[in-house]
Amino acid sequence: MSDFIDLAVKYLPRLFSAAFHYTLPLTILSFFFGLIFAVTTAIIRVAKAPQNEWADAALKILKGVAATYVWFFRSTPMLVQLFIVFYGLPNAHIALFQSAWVSAITVFSLNTGAYASESIRASISSVSEAQKQAAESLGMTTTQVYLYVVLPQAARISIPPLSNSLISLLKDTSLASVITIVEMFYLSQQIAATNYKVLSMYILVAMVYAFFTSILSIGQHYLEKYTSRFAQ
Repeated sequence: MSDFIDLAVKYLPRLFSAAFHYTLPLTILSFFFGLIFAVTTAIIRVAKAPQNEWADAALKILKGVAATYVWFFRSTPMLVQLFIVFYGLPNAHIALFQSAWVSAITVFSLNTGAYASESIRASISSVSEAQKQAAESLGMTTTQVYLYVVLPQAARISIPPLSNSLISLLKDTSLASVITIVEMFYLSQQIAATNYKVLSMYILVAMVYAFFTSILSIGQHYLEKYTSRFAQ
């Protein structure tokens, strides 16, 4: 037990440093861009067909692209996606994502966006048609209906699933170790390779992940409690 405490005192500061320099920035940036992908995809998939023939054809194409995007990223493991982007594309002379950081953020964002878009789509669909019709009867345009009536309610409803996506993303950043990003898990592997305390190092890094996910869970609880006031 004393050996484990000594290891914790020695290496926890380094693990937390890796968390603040790599894991948390990866999580925050990926979730931010993931939300953009998610909202855009969800709005496209719930959009109604316009009267204009060309606009209707364009919307059908966009819906097909959005559905394919969601299908692909929900149907394949994130680890495989990382390998395709970081190792596969350069090997095929497609030099789009040569940076490990860009590759990781791209994959994490697209993956998160695919899953989160389904949560947001369900939240948008849960807003009753009666409310939309009432807003339109007051003279609101379709854009105004979505901005002032639909999306605010959908945002409140989608807080629990989106919070779960954020927590999952924080843990999934450990996969960035396979493309040479020295985040918490990669650092724990490096340290374990030098001190041979494999189990102890993995327990320590698990404790650090649990610390940050617990903070996010508490934040989710208070955010839900705060927004529940507007459900009345």
